[in-house]
Amino acid sequence: MALPEYDLPFNAMGCGIRVLVGPSTRPSGTPAEAEAGAVRASIERFDQSLSRFNSGSELSRLNTDPNETVPASPLLRSLVSAAIWAAEQSDGLLDPTLVGELEEVGYLETFRNATPAPLAEALLCAPPARPAAARRDSIWREIYVDHNAGTVTRPVGVRIDSGGVGKGLVADAAAAMLTDRERFCVNAAGDMRIGGPDASIDPYRVTIEDPFGGDHLVVIKVGHGAVATSGIGSRIWKTDYGYAHHLLDPSTGQPAWTGIVQATAMAPTALEAETRAKQVLLGGPKATSILELDGGVALLDDGTVELYGPVATAMERRHLRLVHPSNADAA
Repeated sequence: MALPEYDLPFNAMGCGIRVLVGPSTRPSGTPAEAEAGAVRASIERFDQSLSRFNSGSELSRLNTDPNETVPASPLLRSLVSAAIWAAEQSDGLLDPTLVGELEEVGYLETFRNATPAPLAEALLCAPPARPAAARRDSIWREIYVDHNAGTVTRPVGVRIDSGGVGKGLVADAAAAMLTDRERFCVNAAGDMRIGGPDASIDPYRVTIEDPFGGDHLVVIKVGHGAVATSGIGSRIWKTDYGYAHHLLDPSTGQPAWTGIVQATAMAPTALEAETRAKQVLLGGPKATSILELDGGVALLDDGTVELYGPVATAMERRHLRLVHPSNADAA
């Protein structure tokens, strides 16, 4: 039986956050409620310092600074370093320099209180599916973090977005604060970090939601490590020319319609899991092999659910089929 936990839900980073903290492994350890409060304060500091939607944040000041090399706090340097790492791992698909392109398609402010447009309706109007590709100039390669000097260097005018890696980064930072707990789970809107000796014995049940409105896709048991879900269903809106979402094809600067609408990846860290999930969603069906590493789930735009690695083994099957409004006539 799982040990009792303190459950702290709150909003930050434009999404819902949930922190579950179990008892300390030490007799004189910090009470779970206080530890959860410290994690919340840390995440809120991250949000205040590194949100592009806050004109006074350190990230916004970096993005408007007229100098090529700018002093940067350890927190900002960690974000930029993580963004560069994710771009390298994904061969440029997770490009952190698409701020202008995001603004052009309508992502000008947080979607915390917005109601997304129906995914099935958007898919009916979407262009033919094709995998995303990296920008030819790969300008993100010109960003340099100097931890010794405490600076970030980038071409003047290049702006950096925290959305591609931010949730994974804060989940991992929170996990580092909870290493003395019997069990813990940090859930940043689907980017989760889980750990503790009791969780290894009695794993958390992670429900992967159905963006088409069904009950759920699958339930995964996770006792340690990370799981992250990335999809286009939660942040999608109508424009004068059709529908748009926040995951862009770097080669075009337009929303990516790749044939995959949601991807879930498991990995040792939340940053790795978030990177893999976005890489699969942007890369399309041919990119799903990366999910074999630690397990994952891909939802195709026709309602097919594909399971990979340990997830497929645990479920003893590799394919499921949903019926939703966009494929009901064909089912």
